[in-house]
Amino acid sequence: MTNSFFLLATVLGLLAIPAAAQSPRPFVQRDSLTKQGYTLVFINKDSALSPVTKQRMTDAFFNVYPKEAKRFNPKTLRKVTFFVNPAYTGVAATDNGLVDYNPKWLRDHPEDIDVVTHEVMHIVQAYPNGSGPGWLTEGIADYARYVYGVNNQAGNWKLPDYKAGQSYTNSYRTMARFLVWLDQHGYPKLVNQLDAAARTRTYTPEIWKQKTGKTLDELWAAYAAAPAVQLTYR
Repeated sequence: MTNSFFLLATVLGLLAIPAAAQSPRPFVQRDSLTKQGYTLVFINKDSALSPVTKQRMTDAFFNVYPKEAKRFNPKTLRKVTFFVNPAYTGVAATDNGLVDYNPKWLRDHPEDIDVVTHEVMHIVQAYPNGSGPGWLTEGIADYARYVYGVNNQAGNWKLPDYKAGQSYTNSYRTMARFLVWLDQHGYPKLVNQLDAAARTRTYTPEIWKQKTGKTLDELWAAYAAAPAVQLTYR
């Protein structure tokens, strides 16, 4: 009878242990660092994330974000969160000052540090919904990655050569190269003007002609006819 009592007590005791105590807690690492008036909160849920990669991402943020902010939007957020998120299956995505990173991508592409440069430019952009075409938003973000990137060369990231059939609506690097061409062919202020218009809901297709004297399609035709640009990668 005594043995039965202790057996019952043991079983009941096990049943009384909270569920959280019966299994290991999920890995979560959280750090916060402030420099130059900007704060980066780094949340990591991947125990396999390389400390070197984490440090390089942090260094990239404090290198490029203040530069992007100074040029495009000094009123941008002062606090940004990086979230290395095993539940996220894309490459990276940004919303409301939080950047989700896919840990598998970071492991498989350890030199792609300038994914940071592209994503934090989206924070600087802060375009209201519907304020500009998506191809322009992503084109400007990749333009910023080209201009301010810290490791594009080692990451094997390049702006693509022009090929017949391309369009500015191809977005991303295709549009970014066009913006670099515009920089070098008489319109060095245009990217800033387009960015500001998108942020203030004043972007319309007519802005291209207002700022350059030519329509977007006319500019693209001129680019297609003579697409050479001088490119330098870091």
